[in-house]
Amino acid sequence: MMGKSWGAFNSLQVAARRPPELKAIIAVMGTDDRFEEDVHYSGGCLLSDNLSWGAIMQVFNARPPDPEIVGPRWRDMWLQRLEAERFWPEIWLQHQKRDAYWKHGSVCTDYAAIACPVWVWGGWADGYRDSPFRLASQLQVPHKITMGPWAHLYPHQAVPGPAVGFLQEALRWWDQFLKLRDTGVLSEPPYRFYMVENARPDPRHADRRGRWVAERKWPSPNVRMQSLALNPDRLDLHATPERALSLASPQTTGLAAGEWSSFGIVGDLPGDQRLDSFGSLEFRSDPLPAPLEVVGNAEVILDLAADRPDAFVAVRLIDAAPDGSAALVARGFLNLRHRDSREDPTSLIPGERYQVRVRLNGMAYSFAQGNRLMLAISNAYWPLVWPSPEPVVLTVFSGASRLLLPVREPQPADAELAPLPEPIVPPPSSVTRLGNGRAERAVTIDQVSGSVSHRILIDGDVFGGYGRLRLDDIGLEMRHEYERTQTIGPDDSNSASYSMTQCYELRRGAWKITLRARTDMTSTARSFELSAWLEAHDGETLVRRKEWKASLPRETL
Repeated sequence: MMGKSWGAFNSLQVAARRPPELKAIIAVMGTDDRFEEDVHYSGGCLLSDNLSWGAIMQVFNARPPDPEIVGPRWRDMWLQRLEAERFWPEIWLQHQKRDAYWKHGSVCTDYAAIACPVWVWGGWADGYRDSPFRLASQLQVPHKITMGPWAHLYPHQAVPGPAVGFLQEALRWWDQFLKLRDTGVLSEPPYRFYMVENARPDPRHADRRGRWVAERKWPSPNVRMQSLALNPDRLDLHATPERALSLASPQTTGLAAGEWSSFGIVGDLPGDQRLDSFGSLEFRSDPLPAPLEVVGNAEVILDLAADRPDAFVAVRLIDAAPDGSAALVARGFLNLRHRDSREDPTSLIPGERYQVRVRLNGMAYSFAQGNRLMLAISNAYWPLVWPSPEPVVLTVFSGASRLLLPVREPQPADAELAPLPEPIVPPPSSVTRLGNGRAERAVTIDQVSGSVSHRILIDGDVFGGYGRLRLDDIGLEMRHEYERTQTIGPDDSNSASYSMTQCYELRRGAWKITLRARTDMTSTARSFELSAWLEAHDGETLVRRKEWKASLPRETL
């Protein structure tokens, strides 16, 4: 089995069920933990992707069967499908902690259940950057981990480049375990990481400079955790006397967040982190006397207190260049109710002091000589993370807080690594573009109210803005347009609003299907308010309209 995203989830989950016919899997851009690292939650915080992907699937699930495949019964099948459709974001928001719903789809509950060889491929611009490290340290079967600079795409087609010959490597894997040929795949270092070099923030990196490094064990004896103290405005080897620092980020903090996971679309990568300096506590090192390379997960240990029972922190590791530009390297979130347990979250006692650990997502990164490490902490991060029930003032205790950095010393063996093959991309099926698409992305600030709106419009497919297309082999025309707007005011966490509208069209000759949908979400201090509708048209006839409305309690968010 193999697959990307859901296909990776499925491959891992089926492997854990041990069907005797399954001899090996390849999992590309997937996760072992559906609660900790998926589009729904991160560190117990609610991600806005929970609504985005649920809204997109609202339309995808409503698409009809193809009459050329199923014949005249397509319409009855379609109506049954429409009648049965549920609103997935409502389901997901009924599970705000790691309960049986999420554990059922998470192989992290029992890694030893996987009995067949596993090759995991991932990307540093993807959302699933932690699972490869967890799987590397837990799998008890032959396995390989390959992490490139890529977005959520197959490595032979991926940006940022360099793309690699994933198809040839997959063939070696299958020949090894399906045909029992010695292809050499097991004699190579099992863990291979692309060490990304520093670059100015860019809305879309076509390529990333860097080099491949490898490890034979994970955790690696070549990686040591270096502790840096968070002193006022500084990262230092040694702590200065403790000091209480106040943090009350504007709810609009997150201007340079980009998307939770990149798909290689212009503008979906994080921007220059200076845009969010105003809402953050920042700690900078001295200029680095030599390049510094890190591989793995950094952790930040924070001593803090809050004036409310609910709060979260967003922590960003940043590469600050001498010209002032600030590039995001890794980030992590923690819902402070989830500080001790994802299964049994507990509220904070206002004013009480806690020590919490925030894990940043995986990385392999080379900081240049003369650049500075910077750590930024905020307690708002819109629109990636849904706001706390009410504005919060955090107290962070410098001197007692610190950054743990996974520093890797360059190894002579890295220079001897055999290069990965150049990508081979098979010729695509014939597609005719019938209309130009567009991809728009903008952030606007209301100069009167101070509210900030993030807007994205994609005309033509979810990922590219390709416009109206015809799949020539089957004569099927298709178009998908969606517009997403997320708005929040600077002082009111419950001013947050999310709206997505969509139009999806299928056409072949006189057969024409149109789906229209809208999804909205707001919140109060005690509830999430969701509403959605979907209309399905056969030609010019409206055949079904469905509406959903839900008020869900904020149990742990």
